[in-house]
Formats: sequence, structure tokens, C-alpha cells
Amino acid sequence: MAGRGASKDGAAMAGTLLERVWAWIHQTFPERQIYIRSDGRVQFFTFGPTLQATLAGLTLILLGWVAFATVNVIFKDRIIAAKDHRFQQMQSAYESRLADLQISYDELNGALVGAEDKFKATADELQNKQNAISGFLNRKNQIEASLGAGAHAPLLRNAAPHGDLGAASDSVGFTGAAPAPAMASDVFDGDSTSGASLTVLPGPVAPQPRTAKPGKTTMLLDGLWSRIGKLASALLSPRSAGGEMSAAYAQHPALQALAEQTARVQRLGADETALMANTEAGLKDDLDGLRLLVRHTGINPEALSRKVTSEGIGGPEIPLDQVRMEGISDTGFSTAFLRASAVLNQLSDLSAQVSHIPLTIPVDGAQFDRSSGFGSRIDPFTGRYAFHPGIDLAGPWGSKVTVTAPGTVVFAGYRGAYGNMVEVDHGFGLRTRYGHLSSISVKEGARLAKGAVLGRVGSTGRSTGPHVHYEIWFENVVRDPTNFIEASRHVL
Repeated sequence: MAGRGASKDGAAMAGTLLERVWAWIHQTFPERQIYIRSDGRVQFFTFGPTLQATLAGLTLILLGWVAFATVNVIFKDRIIAAKDHRFQQMQSAYESRLADLQISYDELNGALVGAEDKFKATADELQNKQNAISGFLNRKNQIEASLGAGAHAPLLRNAAPHGDLGAASDSVGFTGAAPAPAMASDVFDGDSTSGASLTVLPGPVAPQPRTAKPGKTTMLLDGLWSRIGKLASALLSPRSAGGEMSAAYAQHPALQALAEQTARVQRLGADETALMANTEAGLKDDLDGLRLLVRHTGINPEALSRKVTSEGIGGPEIPLDQVRMEGISDTGFSTAFLRASAVLNQLSDLSAQVSHIPLTIPVDGAQFDRSSGFGSRIDPFTGRYAFHPGIDLAGPWGSKVTVTAPGTVVFAGYRGAYGNMVEVDHGFGLRTRYGHLSSISVKEGARLAKGAVLGRVGSTGRSTGPHVHYEIWFENVVRDPTNFIEASRHVL
């Protein structure tokens, strides 16, 4: 019932509205008649309210269209210009956005390329450092192997002999038959940088002394290594045409990863510098141990070195901070490497000299006994006190007698009380003599390697039985062979 009532109310309202519209049309457009008189005849046309309202609506539509068309014709250029302006603005904004995106891409790409280049340069430098260290260690191992210490153990780290190094019997002046002047010997000539290429930076050279007299020198150690803290800021430094690169790129994952890897590689490079510093300290200990070894034989290491350096050395003094290693920009590593190389050069020179020092006995020790020592004794023939310039090693007749260090035979033949004797020049002012031989198997001028057979045990000359008389000379002064043999026990 309520629905029917509502529908009836709606229908009533619609009917009332239509009635009002219809009443308004009749009121606004009352019925009109148009009379037309022609040839005495009168005609008329009746226009009702509905027709008038229809014609009025059509007229308004026509006028509106005419007005719209007229505005379009009159303001066409302005409308087109406005549309073009809006299009150009949109195009300009789009192009600006593309340009910004391109600049951002270029900046990011440049940052990535710079970071990759930085990482590659750092990795290459680390590789160069490792190559230099590898060559350095290979050379050190060669020096150790040449001394018999082995490449796997610290060089002569425990070679310092015990006992009194300044015993009076270490060097005794003797006015008897002295050896001839020292002959030249092989001198080790190693690469001072183990294969690394060095470049001297251009710059004025400090004034040099005019005399060859050496004086005090000051070591310049300005190449201090400073670690790089935050590498990302250094990697993110490329500039664009508009100025500094946006700081937002600092958070880019690729750049952060490259920065972290580069920093890690640089930390490894810093460890290489510390390694070279520790190596220098270790080499100094080795050098000190080797010097103690030489002193134990009764030879002053400085006197032994003067046999080489006295031949003439010189040249300008160039501080280490002016020297660069090719492919390595880390001045701290370069300085540490050069300092360690300088110590290694000293060790190499001294080891080369030590390799020419007779540190063994010339016979098989298991078959021989020491029948007479070095120094004062009662002469076996006269019964009086006399000086014995060597040691006697008694053993089986015909046993092999070998040279105790590499050298050149300077005498091979019969010499008075020595009987059949061989004298070998080992260089650096060192000579050895082997007397009372039954036979000699070498000739003068022959170059002998350590351990080469030079004759057989006998009893020629002033001798009471089969033995070998063994002497060691340094700088025309006879030395106690016992000290050399004792020193060898700490090395071989």
C-alpha cells in the first residue's frame, strides 16, 4: 500500500511539473497567426505554442553553433598557438627530464668506472708488491742455500757461536813463508731490488763531498705510510657538467661494494709494508749472526769487507724518498723495500765472502785424529819449543785430501819442510795450505770447487808419519784452523 502510494505521489508530481512546463510554454509562446495577402487573396498561417517553442530552440542552437564557429575562426591562431605552447612546454619538460636522467646515468657510470679503475690500480699495485717480495725472498733463499742454512729456516738465526771471540790465538803474526798477495776472487753481484724496476724522481741532488773519504751519513726516512680511512669518498669524486656528483650515489650498492673491496686490498698492501719492515729487522739479526760467525773464525768482518770495498766505490748520494718502484705508488712500501734490500745486499756480500772462508776439515773426520794443534809446541825432531803454524790430522795413508773452500791453486809441488804441498787462494785475502801429501792431483791455475780432491795423505817432507798439515792464512797472517772448524759446526 505504501509503495503504491509513493508511486502515485511521484506520478502526481511529474504530472504537475509537465503541467507547469506546458503552461509556461503557452504563456511564453501564445498562439500566433501570420496573414499573407496576395492578389486580393488573404492567407494565414497559425503557429501554436509547441511549434514556436521548437523553432525557438532550433534558433538558439543555430545561434550557438554560429557563435562557436565564429570564435573558432576568429581566435583559431591563438588557440593553435596556445596548444603549441602547451605542447612545447610538455616536450621541454620531457627533454629536461631525459637530460637529467642522462646526466645522472653519466655520473653514476663515471663513478663506477672510476671505482673500478681505482680497484684495478690498487690490485695491480698489490700484485707488484707481491712480485717484488717474491723476488726478494727468492734471493734471500738463494743466499741461505749458498750457506747451507736451507731456504725454510731463518738464515743463521742461531749461528752466533759461543765462547771467547777475542782469543789471543785467533790471529798470530808469523815471519815465516808468507803467501803471495791476494788474488781476485768471484764477487757475488746480485740484483739489489730483486727484479723490481726503480725510477729516480727528478730533482736537485744534494751537494756531495769532494773527497772520497767516507763520513757520517743521515738516512732520510720521509716515506711514511698513511692508511686511507674511508675510501668511498675518494671513489665518489667524478664531476659532471653541473658540478659535484650527487651525494645520493654514495649509497649505491655497486660503489659501496667496490669501495669495500678496494679498502680491503689496500689494507693488504699496508700489511706488505709491515712485512718488509719486519723482514728488514730479521735480516739485520741474520747479518749480525753472520758477522759473529766470521768473528769466531778470528777474522774481523770489516777487514773482510774491505777486501771488496777498497777496490773503489762512489757515486752521488740519492735519498731513498726520491726513488720510486715502477707500478708502486706507496712510498712507505718502497722505502721499506729499499731498506730491506740494502740490508740484504750487505748480507749477500758477506755470505759471498763467507762462502770463500774454509770452514771444514780437508779429510774425513771419522778416520783422522788431530795429532798436533796450532801454536807453541815441543818440536818432534829437535825437542825444543817451536811455533806450529797449522794443525796436523793423522790418518790412513792415501786417504783423500779435499779443498775446504772454492778457490784457485796457486802452488802445487814440493816445498821444503812441507813436502808435497798444495796452496789454494780462496780470494778476499784467504789462503789454505795442505802439506806432506803422498801425491798431488791438481795443477797450478786450476779452479777448485769446495770438496774437490787435491791430493792424497802421505808423509813427505819434515814428517814423522802419514798425516796432512793444514794451514789457513788471512791478509798474510796465519790463523788457527781450529776456530774455523769450530765455527763450521754452527752452520753446516
